[in-house]
Amino acid sequence: RLLTSRRAPREQPSCCHSCRYYFPCQRWLAVEEDDGQIVRELVPVDEAFVKKDTENDGQSLATLGLEQKAKSTTYTVKVKTGDKKNAGTDANVFITLYGSKDDTGIVRLKASKINKNKFERGKVDEFTVESVDIGDLKKIKIGHDNKGNSTGWFLEWVEIDAPSLGQCLKFPCGRWLDKSEDDGAIERIIFPAELQTTEYIPFVPYEITVYTSDIFGAGTDADVFIVLYGSDGICTQQKSLCLNKREQRMYFERNSVNQFIVELEDVGDIIEKIRIGHNSSGLNSGWHLDRVAIRRLLPNGK
Repeated sequence: RLLTSRRAPREQPSCCHSCRYYFPCQRWLAVEEDDGQIVRELVPVDEAFVKKDTENDGQSLATLGLEQKAKSTTYTVKVKTGDKKNAGTDANVFITLYGSKDDTGIVRLKASKINKNKFERGKVDEFTVESVDIGDLKKIKIGHDNKGNSTGWFLEWVEIDAPSLGQCLKFPCGRWLDKSEDDGAIERIIFPAELQTTEYIPFVPYEITVYTSDIFGAGTDADVFIVLYGSDGICTQQKSLCLNKREQRMYFERNSVNQFIVELEDVGDIIEKIRIGHNSSGLNSGWHLDRVAIRRLLPNGK
């Protein structure tokens, strides 16, 4: 199985690292079907009750990518453009994150999750950056290629949320990245402000496999989300499984198996139930969900 093959038997943790939870559904999540509900709470059943005929469908092609993704972490990067005249830029903006172990390399901040036109005056844009584990964040380098009609940029700050570290760090700038302003630099190295760093309990990765049924109209283009519930009322935040609308169109097709590595709050060794649903958006929002399988990839204390 994924990841466990690289562990020697004596290294197996006391918690069930390779234990997979199965949540059967076999119902519609659709306004116009069944009982009209688009969110359902599912409880786990014994593996023996789950159909095994499609257990490995499509898995072999995705295994390498998933193993790589399981070793990676996801950063949420927020960028604030200053509220000054001509502060916005049309240039291509790049960022590099430097950690105690490694760096991300140059990453283009291409598609803002908040604004269609990014890096406009006074606006905050949000991006997702995936990378291997680079360790504790030490500094960033951010800049642009000076291309376009309006290239000069006043950068107020950058905020980076690193769930795997349990940290949200603020990198204040308050300077121009403009060849005709300030010192003429179009890239800057910025360090985090220690007093503005927020600490929280680090997230852990879960492997979530979603099986869409093989019936007419079963697929969905809506935004599918999930919540995991552990013992003693512990639960994760509501998390979308797709990063953007392009992924929503790609995944959850009829008779498909889609696997995700998702960083969430650690609910412990036991998953008592899940809440899964969608926002009913898009032309084909109705969804017939067959089942969900979930595996926690990190043991306690790791």
